[in-house]
Amino acid sequence: MDIARTAVRKRPGRVVLPPAQAKPIAPDVRVLILPLPDFALLPFGGFLDKLRFSADDEDYSRQRHCRWDIVGLKAGTVTSNSGVEISIQLTPQQVCWSDYDYLVVFGGRSATDTRRRARAYASLVKGAVRHGLTLLSMDNGCFLLAELGLLDGHKVALHPRHALEFEAAFPRIPIKTEQLYLFDGKRITCAGGSAAIDVAVELLVQHCGRARALKGLADMLVDEPRASRHLLKSQSAEPQVGRYVGRAIGLMRKRLASTCSVADIASSVGISRRQLDRRFLQQFEQTAQAYWQEMRLQHLRWRLLNADSSLAALADEIGVRDASYAGKLFRRRFGVSTGDFRKEAERQRVEAANASPALSRRVRQR
Repeated sequence: MDIARTAVRKRPGRVVLPPAQAKPIAPDVRVLILPLPDFALLPFGGFLDKLRFSADDEDYSRQRHCRWDIVGLKAGTVTSNSGVEISIQLTPQQVCWSDYDYLVVFGGRSATDTRRRARAYASLVKGAVRHGLTLLSMDNGCFLLAELGLLDGHKVALHPRHALEFEAAFPRIPIKTEQLYLFDGKRITCAGGSAAIDVAVELLVQHCGRARALKGLADMLVDEPRASRHLLKSQSAEPQVGRYVGRAIGLMRKRLASTCSVADIASSVGISRRQLDRRFLQQFEQTAQAYWQEMRLQHLRWRLLNADSSLAALADEIGVRDASYAGKLFRRRFGVSTGDFRKEAERQRVEAANASPALSRRVRQR
């Protein structure tokens, strides 16, 4: 007997159809997914797997209550920032806009790369807006939407690491680094990472109800969905360093671009600078000023790797108004000039690309 094609009688008078014979239904939510080149796999996989679990009964993985497709500028594949490729299912010419409710944009490896791609993706993204789709940006995908003027009049949930760059590029758009995601009318923004699961749950609650939205979280080993304003332990004051030091570190992160002094930080947490330095020396064997400078230089190093902004612009992001002085601080800490550091990083990227066909295609696309 072919069980897959035979109806199963659960009780008298009622026949339950197996998956192969289940009647098609109209999906509650329809999503078009746009991963930019060098997209991050974590938010992409988390968001898509949450849709998959909620889309069907049991774990059949059929697109019934939810439907999704992957769109790209051209047929073929798109490569993630880890070198894994996924297939493009639709090109813009093949999209029937009335079949979708949302366009979800997954950002690229860096905010700079994402902004640079705005012109290439303008027709596709603006086409979605013209046809009434809600835009959801993931991670630095909001840079592309902002570059196209599609976030004017909206607030943005953003990963703290991107805050200074976004604020410098789009000073009129309010940012919310304390929120994992933000629903603002026809625009939704998500900070990325594992928060992609949380924003997917909230979206599904609105369309499918809470029970179906929560379906599958246990299989994903997720205890419960986090609210938009969930406070991350990794960004809050660290209990092992004590209340004053933990609060001071939090303020240092928030005031990375500020010209305020360590004395101002100490005053904000309610102790003197001398007391704050003593606590930092006990915890880290360095003063609060040295700790803050290291934090700023590590930020500068990361930005040199992931942005093509001028040194003057990057110096502003760490509260240094003199670019040459920022360069001196960088050389003193890392033993290389900012220019040579960027050249070496690019050389290593090219070498890695030559060693991998997928990476080679990514470099040529830039």
